[in-house]
Amino acid sequence: MKFGPVALKDAAGAVLAHSQRVKDKVFKKGRVLSPADISQLESAGLTEVIAARLEPGDVPEDEAANRLAAALAGDHVTASAAFTGRANLFAGCAGLADFDPARLDQLNLVDEAVTFAVVPRYAPVAPGQMIGTLKIIPFSVRRSVLETCAKVAEFRGPLVSVVPFRPTPTGLVQTRLSGTKESVLDGTVEATRERLARHGSALVGERRCGHTEGEVADAVLALVADGCKLVLVAGASAVVDRRDVIPAGIERAGGKVDHFGMPVDPGNLMLMGRIGETPVLGLPGCARSPKFNGFDLVLQRVLTGAPVRPQDVMRLGSGGLLKEIPTRPLPRAARPEQEKAPARIPRISALVLAAGQSRRMGGPNKLLAEIAGKPMVAHVVDMLLTSKAFSVTVVTGHQAERVRDALAGRNVGFVRNPRYGEGLSTTLAAGVAALPPEADGAIVCLGDMPKLTAAAVDKLIQAFDPVENRSIIVPTSGGKRGNPVLWGKRYFAEMRAVSGDVGARHLIGEHADQVAEVEIGDRGVLIDIDTQEALDALSAEGRDVAVPA
Repeated sequence: MKFGPVALKDAAGAVLAHSQRVKDKVFKKGRVLSPADISQLESAGLTEVIAARLEPGDVPEDEAANRLAAALAGDHVTASAAFTGRANLFAGCAGLADFDPARLDQLNLVDEAVTFAVVPRYAPVAPGQMIGTLKIIPFSVRRSVLETCAKVAEFRGPLVSVVPFRPTPTGLVQTRLSGTKESVLDGTVEATRERLARHGSALVGERRCGHTEGEVADAVLALVADGCKLVLVAGASAVVDRRDVIPAGIERAGGKVDHFGMPVDPGNLMLMGRIGETPVLGLPGCARSPKFNGFDLVLQRVLTGAPVRPQDVMRLGSGGLLKEIPTRPLPRAARPEQEKAPARIPRISALVLAAGQSRRMGGPNKLLAEIAGKPMVAHVVDMLLTSKAFSVTVVTGHQAERVRDALAGRNVGFVRNPRYGEGLSTTLAAGVAALPPEADGAIVCLGDMPKLTAAAVDKLIQAFDPVENRSIIVPTSGGKRGNPVLWGKRYFAEMRAVSGDVGARHLIGEHADQVAEVEIGDRGVLIDIDTQEALDALSAEGRDVAVPA
């Protein structure tokens, strides 16, 4: 491939290296220049462009990416059509991503022109999730390089696959000592049930017994006899030795202890055993919490049905130091209180701004416009009530009583902003001041977004993690930022200090290192109803729309 300045008279068929604006038209990077393109560029006064010209033996970037993506995609993996030299791989089912790390390195070492990135091996993936991206760096690649990469990708089968989760009926044994609280055992049941459900399995049986090897053996055997294909054992006291109560109970039941301990923290004290073909896992203490820990790494593998060998566990040390947990007695680094991860699921409250005067509507209060027989603001509030939001607070102002009446009977809190005429900032400040004190953050919603979905809201809440520098969560659709925005508690004081007819958007730029963008996949996060034309567009979609007097 030749690359560099090319006279326009010689540029037909060349690939434009840099975007070029001509009047109202943009010729984007990667465009193959046609005679008509050259004529327009010449008429704009250009005499040359920076371009790439393919030579014999060169394979265009998209053709090369499509060829390699097809070679890489294995079981339960699909590849997108290449665009600008990039092809993405997507999971076809829920499961664990799998590939040979040595072969991945071999592929990336063939030539700098070919790069392939993939999620960590054995990472849990959801259907439709992107798990890999292949990028041809230049505009073409030599055919010899392409074929070498294809051989690596196809050696003993495609490089990347997804191992599906298999529904596995699971039993839980919990032992008691004097002073063991039933509430702790109940919490372990719920955390275990949720863990299994995330991967398509169910907790079908639970037994509680004394902390003796005989009672452990009886409880485990009873669950196996009941049809459990996986048994988990949570001891009232942590396992500290292969001869401790839990491993001794497994062996007394006729089972075998395969491995004790793992190079993952939290999760060091995990035990792997089996009774016949049924895996039996002794839980580390951290598995009583829903927070991710080393036990999850092993459980995910077991739920695919794949054998987990001792050496598999012993190789988990790379990346095995997981994020800080509040119960650790000597924290490695002090953090401000608001930056600590809560020792529970974060409580994210929803704040609905419904105080505006609908000036751009020319008179009627848009929030009371009926859509499919229900006020617009009620659509937003009802959606939030079905989401994972911890609470819903509505800020009223203009026609406050009418807005409250439109939301009658709903489990929401109200606060009135008497200064609503001074602008959006006063409504935001009033709402933040009224949030529950136990809220870890707030998702600030506009009352005029009837196409927003609970799934979108839940996706934002799931992304919130201050420890991982994700304390401001911004939705996007097609790369464009929208609403609502989720704010961590640490920003509440700054949000209350905002002035004028603006929200808190400027804080996103001021705290860019804390911002995480979440692609939602639908345009509901971009659509608010500010004008009569926007309301008419809803009607044109077949919605029954009625504007209030």
